[in-house]
Amino acid sequence: MCLTLRGCLPCRSCREKDLPAPSSNSQRMRTRSDSSEPDGTRPNFLPGLTARASGGNWFRGKLPRLFRSPRGQDTVNITSTTDGHHSPKDEEPQNVILTFEENLGLHKYSEASQLLIQREESLFGEITELDSLARHEEEVNDLAEDYGILKRNILQTLLQSLKADANTEALTSAVKAIYQEDKQDGLWRQTDRTRPGWRPNSWRELHDATLHNLVNERMDYPSTPSANQEGQSSVEAHIHSMGRQLKDDLLMVVEVVRNCYPPETDICNVYARLYHQTFSARLRKVADFGLEDKDCQFLLRWVNEYYPGLLQKPALASEINAEALGKLLPPELLEPLEEQYLSKQQHELMTYIRRVLEEAKEMWNNGQEPMREDGCYVSPVAYDIIQLVNGMVTSAKTVLGDLHKAQSITSKLNGLMQSFKTFQDEVMRQNKPNSKAFTKANLGNIEQFRDTLTKNGDLFLEDVRKDCLSVLTDMKESAHMYLLSPVHEVLKPQYRKLGTSDWLNKPLFEKLLVSIQAEIQELQGSKESCHQELMSKFHQEVTVEYVKRLLRGEVKLKDKERQDKAYVTVKNDAERLHSLFIKMGSKEDWLKEILIKIAEVLKLQELPAIQMQVASLGSAFPDLSEKHVSALLKLKTNFSRADRKTVKATLTDTLTVAGETSAPPFFSKVQVR
Repeated sequence: MCLTLRGCLPCRSCREKDLPAPSSNSQRMRTRSDSSEPDGTRPNFLPGLTARASGGNWFRGKLPRLFRSPRGQDTVNITSTTDGHHSPKDEEPQNVILTFEENLGLHKYSEASQLLIQREESLFGEITELDSLARHEEEVNDLAEDYGILKRNILQTLLQSLKADANTEALTSAVKAIYQEDKQDGLWRQTDRTRPGWRPNSWRELHDATLHNLVNERMDYPSTPSANQEGQSSVEAHIHSMGRQLKDDLLMVVEVVRNCYPPETDICNVYARLYHQTFSARLRKVADFGLEDKDCQFLLRWVNEYYPGLLQKPALASEINAEALGKLLPPELLEPLEEQYLSKQQHELMTYIRRVLEEAKEMWNNGQEPMREDGCYVSPVAYDIIQLVNGMVTSAKTVLGDLHKAQSITSKLNGLMQSFKTFQDEVMRQNKPNSKAFTKANLGNIEQFRDTLTKNGDLFLEDVRKDCLSVLTDMKESAHMYLLSPVHEVLKPQYRKLGTSDWLNKPLFEKLLVSIQAEIQELQGSKESCHQELMSKFHQEVTVEYVKRLLRGEVKLKDKERQDKAYVTVKNDAERLHSLFIKMGSKEDWLKEILIKIAEVLKLQELPAIQMQVASLGSAFPDLSEKHVSALLKLKTNFSRADRKTVKATLTDTLTVAGETSAPPFFSKVQVR
């Protein structure tokens, strides 16, 4: 028997010993016993595959080397019987040999590939007989032709793999055949023998190219058009159809095609990359056209919202690495689209805000008053603007996939807020009959804007937010001043009597409280929370006026008796003032504490006790100055200059070591001589 490089080929010496000869071209089927291997066969490890528990019935083990046959054959087991009884000789299972053509007909491409590889190994062993050359060349040509037939069948199967009625068994077998052929390519690369003309056949590369062409074709001619194209532009309809095709095909890959491939191929991500690249290429062409605003927004939504959302569907997310795919469009194409979208949104926002303010101005100029709700003046300005800002920025965050970019829509809001302030200033300056009503309504607008800027700061760029809050603070202060100034003018004659001798001896403060209560009625009309802030401001200003008049020193407290009387008077005034303003809505409880502490200083006689009380007052209100303390102690005319100096030194030491405090400013508003 003659041994070749790849195994035993049937040579002349073998045939002379009556060993089995190769099949004739007309032979299509034969049988043999599995009990032993005939001479001239050897175990053959099929290249490129191992046994798999999933993704199809991946073959395992070894197959027998077949003799050369003109078109290739495979075998299956059969059992023969005689008269219904198994003879001892026939009890062993027999193999039915399927030809290459029969395997093709059954879509058994893996088995067909095995037959061709076996023929290839036989044909390209060492040829020792010159008279075999002609037949060898003929069989090589036949084998090349069969490889071509198998390749066409496999490619056709790949091209059908995403159809709903795809033959999954055929696809599984085709994939096995491709990997077998790839392994055989590798074996040929490791030998110095002359290769067949078809080696390497590079079917792995052909497989990848075929999938690429398949994906291109399905995205060029989507079979799943948009469900509702009414009202859509041609760009929207085209993108939507491609998107639906992509989604349906990836679901098909994950649910069906994946099972036809070995797990290590990661076929789901292979297809995902192909669809991502193809979809991206189509969108690049769309982006280059110079899109209308509506189409620009739609394209951005696909890039940043719809496509990422599609890949996050549970069925796909478990098999596809969406993060590795990246963005559908590169920055150089995205940035112009984003600028176009943001410019349009910003223009719409600014235009709308200007219109809202113009409507409010027109209403004021026409002498109309704002509408009332529950007896309070209200304005829709803040609500309308806030709703639009919130909607636009929230939508832009989704469209752009970036909050910071979305915030830039409000980049010019501080300028429009300044326009709002200018409008309010004009309302107060002209002081028309309806100006107070508009100012009270605007207090509600200011509060709404402030709450939004504070609680929903993510809608705004930080510098814009701070600028707007500063403008709103100025607006609130000026509105309070506009509403309260006339009231203080009415109360000024009674303020002048505070801190005088009559103040200690007559019920002057009682009259002041009655006047304050009457004036408060004129301040009604803003929403409850705004009215409370206004009352708190009024409460503070009256208290400041009280302390300022007291520290002017018109009343002389020459002895303990008068100092005790001043203590009682200031304490009672503090209680009654606090009671009135709390009843009217003020939340400034701390103002009562200031007057009580001042009263305590007036009452105390011993220097150490006065030092402690002043230190306590300075710790609570760090804006207390030596001038304030000096003016307060001068009321006690029996208190020496040296003692005053000691107390002031105590205050200085206290303020030096005092930590931060949340106390609002008070004494800085009390001017003393």
